[in-house]
Amino acid sequence: LADQFCNAIGVLQQCGPPASFSNIQTAINKDQPVNPTEEYAQLFAALIARTAKDIDVLIDSLPSEESTAALQAESLYRLEEENHEAAARLEEVVYRGDVLLEKIQSALADIAQSQLKTRGG
Repeated sequence: LADQFCNAIGVLQQCGPPASFSNIQTAINKDQPVNPTEEYAQLFAALIARTAKDIDVLIDSLPSEESTAALQAESLYRLEEENHEAAARLEEVVYRGDVLLEKIQSALADIAQSQLKTRGG
């Protein structure tokens, strides 16, 4: 968010029209091209708003004060159990996939042998 604020200020400094101060003599180039500062303003406003929303989501995801160490440990234990169950299901699916792959490879080998016999005989 700080980077976006810094970049927005840098773009404003680069693209903003020069201001004249009565007590400072500066040469202002009147032929400077006009930059699309309106587009930059909308872009940086959108980026800053999105980053602020992301920060709010991160803050909301932090554990609350009511969340004790015991509650957090219980939640972690439940997540670990779910992880073990998912790992067991994955191992079963991988095993069935390997068995199916072996059957397919065997069938392909049989097909290849049959094609060789028909071509050769």
